[in-house]
Amino acid sequence: MIESLQTFTESLPVALQWLGVMLLGAIPFIESYLGSFVGIVAGVHPVIAIAAAVIGNIVSMTVFVLSAHGVRVAATRNREEKPLSPRREKLKARFDRYGVAGVSLLGQLVLPSQITSAIIVGFGASKNKVIFWQIISIILWGTVFGLLGVAGVELLWRF
Repeated sequence: MIESLQTFTESLPVALQWLGVMLLGAIPFIESYLGSFVGIVAGVHPVIAIAAAVIGNIVSMTVFVLSAHGVRVAATRNREEKPLSPRREKLKARFDRYGVAGVSLLGQLVLPSQITSAIIVGFGASKNKVIFWQIISIILWGTVFGLLGVAGVELLWRF
């Protein structure tokens, strides 16, 4: 099955391979880490798979951050802050404990980067700082899972 997928992928123009993996990277819960992994297993060159998944994830996350920032600015204009629900209070406590960098780097273990980044901006963090740390996180996670994909494919070819 994997050989058939790889043969099909190799028959596509490189631009379509890039586009397909970029679209995978843009989807919440798939993102750069699963997008790069799937791209590599499908037969896309590892550098292309990782880069495309990372680019797709960054574009998607940036749209979410800018949208959340716009909503927050509009919602808080000339208003007092409402008390947080118990669930949001718990999220805010974690945000306060780990900061933008920690939540960005570790948040992908729990939620997609798009949702995590929107929540962080919703708590009032700087959109530029969130985008910066999310980009680092996306590159890191995409590369790690891409390398795991390379190792997995090589392991499969040995057996």
